[in-house]
Amino acid sequence: MLLALRVAVWGVSAALLLGCGATWYVYRSLTRGLTTSDALDAVRGKAPRHLDNSVNLLLIGLDSRKDMNGNDLPRQFVQTELHAGSSDIGYYNTNTLILMHIPAGGGKVQAFSIPRDDYVQTLNGDGSAQGHYKIKEAYANAYTTAHDKYAAQGVKGADLEARSREAGREATLSTVQQFTGVPIDHFAEVNLLGFYDIAKVLQPITVCLKHPVKDRYSGADFPVGVQQLNARQALAFVRQRHGLDAGDLDRTRRQQAFISTVTHQLKSAGVWGSPAKLQGLFDVVKKDVVLDSSWNVLDFAQQAPDLTGGNVVFHTLPIEGFGIRNREDVNLVDPEKIKSIVQQAFGAPGSASPSAGTTAVSSTTVDVINGNGARGAASDVLSSLVKLGYSAGTTGNTATQSATTVRYGAGAQRAAQQIAGRLHGGTAAPGPAVPAGHVVVTLGADYTHPDAPTSSATAPPSSGAPDADSGPAVKAGGVPCVN
Repeated sequence: MLLALRVAVWGVSAALLLGCGATWYVYRSLTRGLTTSDALDAVRGKAPRHLDNSVNLLLIGLDSRKDMNGNDLPRQFVQTELHAGSSDIGYYNTNTLILMHIPAGGGKVQAFSIPRDDYVQTLNGDGSAQGHYKIKEAYANAYTTAHDKYAAQGVKGADLEARSREAGREATLSTVQQFTGVPIDHFAEVNLLGFYDIAKVLQPITVCLKHPVKDRYSGADFPVGVQQLNARQALAFVRQRHGLDAGDLDRTRRQQAFISTVTHQLKSAGVWGSPAKLQGLFDVVKKDVVLDSSWNVLDFAQQAPDLTGGNVVFHTLPIEGFGIRNREDVNLVDPEKIKSIVQQAFGAPGSASPSAGTTAVSSTTVDVINGNGARGAASDVLSSLVKLGYSAGTTGNTATQSATTVRYGAGAQRAAQQIAGRLHGGTAAPGPAVPAGHVVVTLGADYTHPDAPTSSATAPPSSGAPDADSGPAVKAGGVPCVN
């Protein structure tokens, strides 16, 4: 759902801006009054920079039962429509965190859901440590500290709420950026009321379930198969975790499937090109959604089609198991493994220091061997990698092989992982005969240009099969069937 909102603001506005006669007037009338945040200013430059013009987006779902000014939502509404207990539940935890990567040249968009109970080092916006908590608590911890601080200074009402929430956003951005090792360029935030209001504008919403479900906690009560939901049911669909085989992880895939369905419906209904159809959606966005202040719709004019055209694959970051910390059930994670997975899938530079065995990108030499059979493929690949900052090595040819491989010498592991992710070259592996500081790419019959759309995403690396620790990926472009 957050993706649908984000695309509505970015992609549609960009299309209108570029295509209408009175474009600027139309754009301004739709977007005037959006709630924006400067929270990204606190974390810029604190993660390895992009090697190209790709964009990373963080979608934040806040579990708050309050409005933008911090007022409790009406009790009856929370209980009957949201089926969410009372306004005292949820506080300011981020129950949805989805990090998306839009490649610079278009093509497959990779998205990772971060399970809300992952036990990590949480940070404040200035990078100082909060301690180890569930990742969802970074926002709430910073909000509470800021709220107490500003209240003691005499700040009150909506201003107190706004400043406290801004501290929460900064903490969430800082924590996610540190956890994944990639920069965040833009973000969007919505709470339960916002989700409900937008679902009301878009209803009925089509979903598909593999099994019938009935859950008194979320209010989910659905048969097996394809069905259409109203706003109340849609919220229950994405909130249910009790009664599902994988609990929160299945709920994460519900959220991914919902985003896929909504973006597909918006495109098929022709909403993107109609200011009249957009107006109701934008009115809700202005009331319930927070967007970062730095986005420029022109930057996304060419990227929006990838978000709405079924060219997105959602993964769930793996966990290592379950445990009890701070007397709470948590997901245990391997931070270095998480960084490696995300950085390879996003084609991002690693954050490890040279002492950890990582050669800087500019110091890594890449050799490309053509086992693909296509004339000039090795030269084309090497040229594209040099543009990203790698040093040019040699090119050559070999007998045709089925799969693309990436092998690295001493000190070049991170660079090899980045290259493998960009070329969809499987998992990078050490090559005993590869010189130190070198990466050797051998193109196979499966090689396609990294910016070309593919029928399915190459799964990020893990210790086992693709997505072995987190379940199957959810592919956008229709109505995925989930638990």
